[in-house]
Order: sequence, then structure tokens, then C-alpha cells
Amino acid sequence: MRRFIKLPGWIKSSVISASIIRTIKTSHIVITVLLLVPIVVSFVAALFNTMSYDRLITNVDKANSLNRIVKTEITSELWDIVAGNKSFAEGRQYHIISDINYRIEDIMRTTGDTQNRRLLEVAARAVKTLTHYVSRLGSQMEQSYPVIENERMLDEIRGVSTLVSELLQDFIVRENESAAIENQRIKTRTIIIGIAEFVIVIAVMLFSVFVQVSVTKSVDSSISSLVSLSGSIAEGNLDARAGIPHVRELETLATDLNIMADKIKTLIAENTREQRNRQKSEMKALQAQITPHFLYNTLDSIVWLAESRRNEQVILITRAFSDFFRISLNQGNEWVRVQDEFKHIESYLTIQKIRYRDILDYTIEYEKEMEEKIMLKLLLQPLVENALYHGIKNKRGRGMIAARGWREGGFLRFSVEDNGIGMTEEQLAGVKGRINCSSETEPRAFGLYNVSRRLELYYNRTGLIDIKSVYQEGTKVTLLIPGG
Repeated sequence: MRRFIKLPGWIKSSVISASIIRTIKTSHIVITVLLLVPIVVSFVAALFNTMSYDRLITNVDKANSLNRIVKTEITSELWDIVAGNKSFAEGRQYHIISDINYRIEDIMRTTGDTQNRRLLEVAARAVKTLTHYVSRLGSQMEQSYPVIENERMLDEIRGVSTLVSELLQDFIVRENESAAIENQRIKTRTIIIGIAEFVIVIAVMLFSVFVQVSVTKSVDSSISSLVSLSGSIAEGNLDARAGIPHVRELETLATDLNIMADKIKTLIAENTREQRNRQKSEMKALQAQITPHFLYNTLDSIVWLAESRRNEQVILITRAFSDFFRISLNQGNEWVRVQDEFKHIESYLTIQKIRYRDILDYTIEYEKEMEEKIMLKLLLQPLVENALYHGIKNKRGRGMIAARGWREGGFLRFSVEDNGIGMTEEQLAGVKGRINCSSETEPRAFGLYNVSRRLELYYNRTGLIDIKSVYQEGTKVTLLIPGG
């Protein structure tokens, strides 16, 4: 139930009087604007119709003029040359052809219809053929070919000129048809504008009635708006805002309520950002948990190789180990180039291949164009590690890990595929379910969960990771990253 404030008579009269004056001024402006709309629309429509129709007629005139040149001037000029009235060097044939090309390009710039533009493009290509034939005729005349050969070439030129003329005639016919269609559109627009002007007049009349009614309810509507705003805020709708009421005494209250809603919304947003930053810190801690295990095993391998005096492999694994941690640390930056991310997994696989030389092969390939693209670091290494420890090592015989990268639309797409033991449908469904769980403990899904959560936190999107697996055949994990 709505409750209203009972105001003293003299205050109520003053408030309503101020509201009436403000409302009347507003209504006058609105009515003036509504009455100006038909005039402006009519002027713009007339200008548009004139320009559109004039463009079509101008194109027809230009095409007719060009057609006359194609039909007569080029062949007449070449006939004078073949007949011996002037030499090929003295002729204006290339000037005429250049003029034809210029005129075709000029018409194309103002032609809006796609089919008509295609006709002009075909005509332009035919003019290129015509230029070629003219050049051949000049070459023949320089080499003193028989007159009959020159006349035969002239016939070829006439044929191409006729083709260009026919194309221009088709263009003229289509432009005339477009002009007829445009004329019909102009009639339709005129009718629509007339109807719109009638509707606007009716709207102005209805608006006048509305203003008359709304003035008597100005105080009631202002207070009701504030009551509605306070109720929306109480229900948790912080996007609700109150318009400035017509009653001056209520303006400060409405402004304060809007400011209060803004501040509450800002505080909630800041709290959300703090939660997200805390989650990012937790993910960094998860990353740090992976490093010691790999560190110990690699150092053990270096010691074992050194004791075996396999110096070249000691150098290789040490260099790969150095590159691995240099990219992992990346001077504290969370973002790396795509080529550095692939260098990171190449270093990792180099180390692991030395350790598991009897069971591991790998390939790495990615598009050169994506080398300098920027991505979140340490997305691929956990997937490669998963492929090795949960795929290849659980399979008898030699295994293969293939890492790929390519661009697709506005995204960078990466895949890590192995021919290891794979997963059954039940295992795959379980892994997909567990990577969405905040308390992940199952080893197979730990790396996948880490990657999935980092993708969601840093790119603010879900569904960027996809897993496919067939038991006894292998597993393929695909990442989709914005920024391609």
C-alpha cells in the first residue's frame, strides 16, 4: 500500500505551481521538436531522392557518351593508321583507350548496384584485351606485316570494341531499370512520410492531453518513484535508479538515493575483485607445488649423466633446464609470447626425452604468424606433463606427444595429443566433472584443473578447454584463447 505525505496547503500550492511551469516548458519543447521532425525528414528525403535519382541519370549519360567513343573513335583512329593516313606513333589510340578506362572507373565510383559494377568490371577487362590487340597491331606494323594481317587484327579490335559497347549498353539498360525502381521507391517514401506526418500530428495531440493529465499527478508520481526505488534497493536491485522528480523539495532525496545505490554497487564490485585476486594468488601457489618434484628428478638426471661422463647430454639437459626456468619465471610476468610458450614445453620435453628415451618421442609445430601473439604462460606444460605421466607411461611400448598451435578466427587454438593409454568414457566423464571442482585432488585432473581455472580467471570466460580421449588409443586436449 502506498503512503503519501500530507503537505500544508501553501507549500502544496507552491510545489505544484513550480511543477506545472516546468512541465509546460518541457511540453512546449517536445511539441516544437515533434512538429519540426516532419519538416526535417521531408527535406532530407527530398535531398536523398534527388541525389539518388541524379546519380542514376548521370551514370546513364556518362555511359551513353562512353559508348559512342567505344563504337566510333577507337576503330576510326586505327582504320586511319591501317589505311596509311597516319603512322601508328602519330595515332591517338592509346589516349582514347586511357580516356575509356578513366570514364569506366569514374562511372564505377558512383554505381551502387553490384550487378552493374560487375558489368563495368567485365568491360574494363575487355578494354585491357583491346589494349593488348592494339599493341599487337602496332608491333605488326613495325614489322611490316601484310595489310591483310593488319586488317585481320583490326577486325579483332572491332570485335572487342563491340563487346565493350554491348556491355555498356547492358549497363545503360540496367541503370534505366534501376532509375524506374528508384522512382517507385521515391513514391513509396513520399507516402510513408505523409503517413508519418499524420501520425506525428496525432501524437502531438495525444501528448498535449497527456501533459494535461500528468500535471495533476506530478507530486504523486514523484513520491511513488522514490518509494519504488527504495523498494528495489531493499530487494537487491542495485541497478535501479530514480529520475529527478518534478518537485524541487524531493530532488536532493532522489540524488542521495542514487548515490547510495552507486556506492553499494561499487563496494560489491571491489569485494568481487578482491575475491578474484585471492583466487589468482591461490592458483599461483598451485603452480609452485608442481616445480619441486620436477626439479629433483631433473637434477638427479644431470648427476647420473655426469657420473656416466655423457657430457653432451649434460650440456643439453642443463641448457633445456635453464630455458625451462627462465621462461617459467619470466621476470614475474604472467604473459608470454606464443613462441616462448612452445619453447618452454620444448625444453621440458627435451629433459624428459633424455630421462625416458626408450618410451618417448614428440613433435612441436605451430603457425609462424602466431609467434608474437601474447598468451597466459604455463598453459601447455601441465598438459604435456599429463600426457607423459598419465598417458605414455601407462602404455607399453614407445609413445608420441604432439603439440600444435594455429589461428582460428579471432582465437589462438592449441592442442596436446598423445597416443598413450587414453581413458574410458567413464574416466573421461569423471575428469571433465572434476576439473570444475574447487577441491581437486585426483592426479590425472590436477593439471587440467589448474589450466582450466587459470583460463577462466585471466580470460574471464568458460568453455576454453576441451578433452577427448579413447581408451587404448590416446588423449587430445584442446585450448581456445582469445586474441588471434
